[in-house]
Amino acid sequence: MNYQLFKEENRKPIKAWVNDVPFEKEAQEQLKNISQMDFIHSHIAVMPDVHMGKGATIGSVIPSVDAVIPAAVGVDIGCGMVAVKTSLKAEQLPDNLFAIRAAFEKAIPHGRTAGKRGRKVRDKGAWHDIPTLVSDEWQKLAKRFKAICEKHPAIEKSNHIVHLGTMGTGNHFLELCLDEFNAVWIMLHSGSRGVGNRIGTYFIELAKKDMERNDVHLPDKDLAYLKEGSEHFDDYVEAVEWAQDFARINREIMMTNAIKALRDEMGIPFECDELAVNCHHNYISREHHFGKDCFVTRKGAVSAKKDELGIIPGSMGARSYIVRGLGNEDSFHSCSHGAGRVMSRTKAKKLFNVEDQIKATEGVECRKDSSVIDEIPMAYKDIDKVMEAQKDLVEVVHTLKQVVCVKG
Repeated sequence: MNYQLFKEENRKPIKAWVNDVPFEKEAQEQLKNISQMDFIHSHIAVMPDVHMGKGATIGSVIPSVDAVIPAAVGVDIGCGMVAVKTSLKAEQLPDNLFAIRAAFEKAIPHGRTAGKRGRKVRDKGAWHDIPTLVSDEWQKLAKRFKAICEKHPAIEKSNHIVHLGTMGTGNHFLELCLDEFNAVWIMLHSGSRGVGNRIGTYFIELAKKDMERNDVHLPDKDLAYLKEGSEHFDDYVEAVEWAQDFARINREIMMTNAIKALRDEMGIPFECDELAVNCHHNYISREHHFGKDCFVTRKGAVSAKKDELGIIPGSMGARSYIVRGLGNEDSFHSCSHGAGRVMSRTKAKKLFNVEDQIKATEGVECRKDSSVIDEIPMAYKDIDKVMEAQKDLVEVVHTLKQVVCVKG
């Protein structure tokens, strides 16, 4: 047994894979609040990258029967990772990688300007100011989205399409990495962008209104839930699953554009593995565990079913891992989604400066300015300790070290 067991009267047990990694008291209290909800099934699983979040704890796996907590899923619905191995080798890369970073930055809209391609204009059935790949992929999503918006017009917004194929801000990133055999990989982190935020925010408020209307008293107002059979439950599940599809397609589009940008910049042909790893780590899934069908909410956690591939990224200056799941039932077939923060963005900006950032990201072609200090490696847990704590959840398939990093 590699987990620590926390069990109190009138609460579901908490199984936490936190050996030798920080487990803040605020996160523990947040998990205790969740564990007293009567629809939690069996227990809560806690991953080694655990830290306090809004509503639910980041790095937690929450199984529920007949109910879901919208704030536990959050507003970056379907946020996750995609990685592709290329046939390139390290020795084929140029000594100066700035041009590759610039090519990625040009090809992948990112940061606060992402999604500002221009107004969406429809003329004679064609999208204008929108790349063809994006408009084609949007058509796969449009019918379901229209049906959702017909019931909930507040979700609709004219420019959702312009976010498809864009990375956004915060800890989202695109990296060029080398594995243990010096093979070149492209790895990317992003989610459902503005539309996921809109869906999440909208249904979180509906859940809170349900609690008020039914006079339900909660240990934390952000644990407001939607009960199966209630007015908004089915609509929320459909909207979340749609946003997860948006997020997956979003990553696929960006990866396609990143591969093209690298080919154009390198000027030499290379192939990519057909087997790309594309996994969510903020999402809900319909699964069967411990004798019951349930909704599993992974808030900063990755599915790690037996032999299933996943991605666990480190920080800007640390290793990342391609892993294979071991199918540990106690974790609901899950593993961590990264290293996990040990301090807030605000605290990181107070503690560290640009010189610290330059030193911590030595050898990585990336921005080294004040705007990315909140993503400094020291703001995160030690990824090696995180991996050691979950050695019964996953096995390492490849170890990646970034040489180029584009931050959102």
